[in-house]
Amino acid sequence: MPHTQAPSHVQDFAAFVQASPSSYHAAAEVARLLAEAGWAQQDESAEWDSSTGGHYLVRDGAVMAWWVPANASKNSAFRIVGSHTDSPGLKLKPDPIYGAAGWQQVGVEIYGGPLLGSWTDRELGIAGRVVTPRGEQVLVHTDAVMRIPQLAIHLNRSVNEDGLKLDRQAHMAPLFSVRRPDLRVLDLVMSFVTDDDGGELTADDVAGHDLFAFDTARPKLFGADDEFLACTKIDNLSSVHASVIAMLNVDDTDGDIAVLAAFDHEEVGSASRSGASGPLLEDVLRRTATALGTSEDEYRRMLARSSCISADAGHAVHPNYVGSHDPVNRPLINEGPLLKINANQRYASDAVGEMIWRRACAVAGVPTQTFVSNNAIPCGSTIGPLTATRLGITTVDVGVPVLGMHSAREMCGVDDLYHLTRALLAYWSGA
Repeated sequence: MPHTQAPSHVQDFAAFVQASPSSYHAAAEVARLLAEAGWAQQDESAEWDSSTGGHYLVRDGAVMAWWVPANASKNSAFRIVGSHTDSPGLKLKPDPIYGAAGWQQVGVEIYGGPLLGSWTDRELGIAGRVVTPRGEQVLVHTDAVMRIPQLAIHLNRSVNEDGLKLDRQAHMAPLFSVRRPDLRVLDLVMSFVTDDDGGELTADDVAGHDLFAFDTARPKLFGADDEFLACTKIDNLSSVHASVIAMLNVDDTDGDIAVLAAFDHEEVGSASRSGASGPLLEDVLRRTATALGTSEDEYRRMLARSSCISADAGHAVHPNYVGSHDPVNRPLINEGPLLKINANQRYASDAVGEMIWRRACAVAGVPTQTFVSNNAIPCGSTIGPLTATRLGITTVDVGVPVLGMHSAREMCGVDDLYHLTRALLAYWSGA
């Protein structure tokens, strides 16, 4: 049976996912939660505020938040939880008007490494941001407006034997209308913009856009005891949500500065102004330390005392493909969040980071499991190694176990979501 607090927690997570159909929406939703709790928004072009209490900033699809305790000083350390707001999927091309045989279709690029087949035969919306000629940024999202139908088995007789083969250019353009060559997909997008989002904006007011497809199906609990959750973007909104809920419940950091770093663009390498390879986290740490009156050497000492938990979804053992997993380390859903280890530093975990994570779990009273890859199947990577490399901070990689990772609709465990939040709260609270 799920933990007694887990069902309400997972409902809150489901609402967070629905409010976050793109990385830009996820960052805005985190900012909304922080603002409602009384946190102060930091303008990056203004003088830095290091006063006691909570602060946050949004840069494109990334959000940073930090809590400065009353006794913060040059002797403090940074306790950082890193995650990412983006998920693999389909991004609209600059001029997304395509079509064939009387159909109107949307031109898309493949963003990151999605399971392409999972994006077929489901109703898709469009979400992201548009920018006007005056530089105004408007968040937009539609209801279900498009779909990628598979070719019927009658016309592809060998699909079940040979597997579904999708050409990224020829087969992944969603359709949104028929015999309407005058209808632009941006007209559809802007028809969903309300007065609160931007007034009378039309497609002609769009000077640029960052728009993505998203699965419009609602999150759903299932299983014998409703112990599983299926929804979009568990990788990695599970970690973003866990970190913001934990951050909002921190009341004592033992003198250290708690930092939430939710980056964009992890799924495509993190090399951007809002990604983990960019300067955003370092800017927050350095400017906070400088505003507290530290010298360069004192700032470097703060970094040497600091640590980072890189929280990103990981793999549960798949019962239909057990040979794809390590024969000994086979984590299960709802048995606790994962400690992720890789000898080639695709994950940043080492013995010191492992100690930090296990101590936080012990203080929180939650279980944890170890994930290590099958030697014949290389694992992915996270923001962890990037943060460790850029800042020289002890970093450990963790995350909830997931099945169907990089599908348009993934699954995880109700208990694991709650346990991750509890462990992060213990870490920030001085564990």
